[in-house]
Amino acid sequence: MANRLAHANSPYLLQHKDNPVDWYPWGLEALARAKAEDKPIFLSIGYAACHWCHVMEHESFEDPATAAYMNEHFVNIKVDREERPDIDGIYMGAVVAMTGSGGWPMSVFLTPEGEPFLGGTYFPPVARHNLPSFMDALRHVQRIWSEERDKVIENGRIITQHLQPPAASSPAEGQSVTPEALSQAVMALAQAYDWRHGGWGQAPKFPQPMTIDFLLARATQGDQLALDMARHALHSMALGSMYDVVGGGFARYSVDNYWRVPHFEKMLYDNALLARTYLHGYLVTQDEDMRRVCERTLDFVARELRDAGGGFYSSLDADSEGEEGKFYVWGLQEIEEEIGDGETRDLLIEAYGVSQEGNFEGHNVLQRVKSDTELAEQFGLDAATVRSGLDAAHSTLLAARGRRVRPGTDDKVLTAWNGLMLIAYAEAARYLKRPDYLQLAQANADFLLRELHDGSRLLRSWRAGQASHNAYLEDYAALTLGLLALYQSDGDVRWYSAAEKLAGEFTQHFADPAGGFFDTRDDHETLITRPKDSQDNATPSGNALAALALLQLHAYSGNSAWYDAASRMLAGMQASAARYPTAFAQWLYASSWLLAGGREVAIVGDGAEALLDTLWSAWRPFDVAAVSASAAPDGGPPLLADRPLKDDKATAYVCRNFACQLPVNMAADLASQLAAS
Repeated sequence: MANRLAHANSPYLLQHKDNPVDWYPWGLEALARAKAEDKPIFLSIGYAACHWCHVMEHESFEDPATAAYMNEHFVNIKVDREERPDIDGIYMGAVVAMTGSGGWPMSVFLTPEGEPFLGGTYFPPVARHNLPSFMDALRHVQRIWSEERDKVIENGRIITQHLQPPAASSPAEGQSVTPEALSQAVMALAQAYDWRHGGWGQAPKFPQPMTIDFLLARATQGDQLALDMARHALHSMALGSMYDVVGGGFARYSVDNYWRVPHFEKMLYDNALLARTYLHGYLVTQDEDMRRVCERTLDFVARELRDAGGGFYSSLDADSEGEEGKFYVWGLQEIEEEIGDGETRDLLIEAYGVSQEGNFEGHNVLQRVKSDTELAEQFGLDAATVRSGLDAAHSTLLAARGRRVRPGTDDKVLTAWNGLMLIAYAEAARYLKRPDYLQLAQANADFLLRELHDGSRLLRSWRAGQASHNAYLEDYAALTLGLLALYQSDGDVRWYSAAEKLAGEFTQHFADPAGGFFDTRDDHETLITRPKDSQDNATPSGNALAALALLQLHAYSGNSAWYDAASRMLAGMQASAARYPTAFAQWLYASSWLLAGGREVAIVGDGAEALLDTLWSAWRPFDVAAVSASAAPDGGPPLLADRPLKDDKATAYVCRNFACQLPVNMAADLASQLAAS
């Protein structure tokens, strides 16, 4: 018999609807029952693509005896962390404070008032690896709740007090972002960099697209060390395994230090951020391999994560047929049977070191061990033939993989993650001259504004025709940036107008009087604390995205209030960002924008193709562009105001702080101005 989660819209909650556990979704009904029956709350938080969430469900939540004990002694609440990042962030902070680490599934025990007093992540069905069994944990909590209630409640209050957001880090009088802080961040990144295998940190090793993007932006200003790190990191990840060489796209992280064995789930946000970073890497280096990774990643998203209405789905599961990674690994015999052409087959086997014993639990995950040059020499071929042969092999394997049982798809559409994906498609459309990407971006923006904004507020999540949950700061800020990116790609002023409207909403409803923004609206559900997370995690901090959005909007509008708010936020975060750059990389990128001063380019009039080609011939990360086919545009940013045509031809204006150089009609003249200023 299904439990209360049968009425949920979240794929993660629906995965648990047939558990014998009497699950509640988060809400007043569950909290009221806990108070009425004086029971502690067991709060379980996870997401649909989470492998260990599935494991704990099968081991414990599907077990009738365990479920009966949970139902007798606890009010049990299940939360999809992707729908409710506020709840996830609050209680993750509690688990980290109590245990020193966190992760998913997250298991937290709360008082009926919602205050956490004990927590952890995955609990096994029997004690092992220094972890108590889940039943032991349940019995322990039930005992202390019955026998040591006062101590439990006091502990919950202490932890809750610890979770209150610190006072905003306001800059000292006259303090501002400095070039020295950004240079310090680059040096800290270089000292921590793995120059052998690429990336930062030890296993599990996560991609750091925001960090790499900051370094690439520095590289456009002549920072060779930043360029060397960024290029090395991008090449290291592109060798394969975590990057899916067969179908495109990236897995969540590598379980080892070598990018060899991925954690196989594929998340929309990773692919949005990494596609854009590889695009920027290509534009800075002109390395065609980086362009290839960017396009194949975007093609994967369009093929496997796109709703027919234009939204992008959240993730693909790590598991298929109950086995992690089964969809993605290969046996030598299978490859020999699938690829009929002998030379093509041999090229692939040599390129990836495919063997009978494999490199992952008796199977092969595909990671390059020989370069195109090495293969060309070995087989007596030119590099172009090697590349075309491998492309053919990849296509054959992709078709073969399509006959396998697919991993589950979390088909909810999240505003923030779609905003990040919108940026990637919009930028790739204009820089790579891909009209298909522009169409995807336009359809996505239409979908988000139609389905996830009710006229007065933005919403967080959509699935199967139903939108729900208040949007968070990251949703507003990411979509604002996505709309601005799309406006620069097609010149449609409705995207700019929508971006300005969203900025007006988040500056009004999310503002912290002490500086910056809360993660939740001023009319959001009251929780044990109002979250305000400034640190980047797998996705950029909502506050860092908001600061960048306000800087861009200032460049279009001249609104000094937006500039002042962003500059204060960035100055207040400068010390933390310089010291812990991988945790504050989006802040560093926004700070680079602030210091560069930005540049505004206005292009007006029909027949501007040559001017636009010149504008988008290189990545200039600190510029914004306003485009109008009309010399007297109806609406749009103030940057377009009073920009008459020169000689009745399409005209470009290159400006700083709205002070412009002489208008030009010729692409060569525009190129000179862009190079000089």
